[in-house]
Amino acid sequence: MGKITASEVNKLRKMSGAGIMDCKNALVESNGDFDLAIEILRKKGQKVAAKRAERESSEGAVIAKVDQNCLNGVIISLNCETDFVAKNDGFVALANELAEIALKNNSLDEFLNSEIDSMTVAEKLVQQTGVIGEKLVIGGFETLSAAYVGKYIHAGNKIATLSGFSISSEGIEDVAKNVAMQAAAMNPIALDESGVDQSTIDKEIEIAKDQLRQEGKPEAMLDNIAKGKLKRFFKDNTLVNQDFIKNSKQSVAAYVKSNNSDLKITGFKRVALV
Repeated sequence: MGKITASEVNKLRKMSGAGIMDCKNALVESNGDFDLAIEILRKKGQKVAAKRAERESSEGAVIAKVDQNCLNGVIISLNCETDFVAKNDGFVALANELAEIALKNNSLDEFLNSEIDSMTVAEKLVQQTGVIGEKLVIGGFETLSAAYVGKYIHAGNKIATLSGFSISSEGIEDVAKNVAMQAAAMNPIALDESGVDQSTIDKEIEIAKDQLRQEGKPEAMLDNIAKGKLKRFFKDNTLVNQDFIKNSKQSVAAYVKSNNSDLKITGFKRVALV
């Protein structure tokens, strides 16, 4: 065939997201057949992905999305190898595009098998590994449904949270954002005491008893004092009992009720790069 034109290269770039030279070489190899060129680019991505399979992907962008009715939310973490790539506008745009797709799925498997640009999300990650040159993976996937769901993404896309509520009421948007921000900043382990697993409770009680023994407290007093320390643990580590970050004189639960006495937090989700 004739010479590959710039417009043909640009068309393939838009279709695949690959670089100029990769697109030009793929078109030359495929004799201008776009379907075959895309297949060539995919195989290149697979080769790069295989070479980088053992690499650690600890950087990336964490994105939270909520649907139009604020009934369902999702958080995904698109992980890469370096902070340089994580801050790239194209990478963040890809993370946002994937989060929009994730919003329509109930599980990670469903999401990875969803379609994007005539391929699955899983295939897209492999293809983009070839384009970017770094291992790309979905490092986190969380969903939340409630009568109202709010979101918060911390500056730099390193942490994102969702907050769920029992009803949608006046002022709920600000309340939901503030509670989601609380979850991002204070990293609670559960919504309330009932959400803390028994092994964690047993561990905290044992730690408290060991500290008390070292302080010389009588063995007969340990159980009661340890229970008091456990209450403090719940206050510091469960969302509704934590001091509200914008007003430490009230708990998060009290802040929510100050907006509407019938309003309750029903759940939260948090994903962070670690």
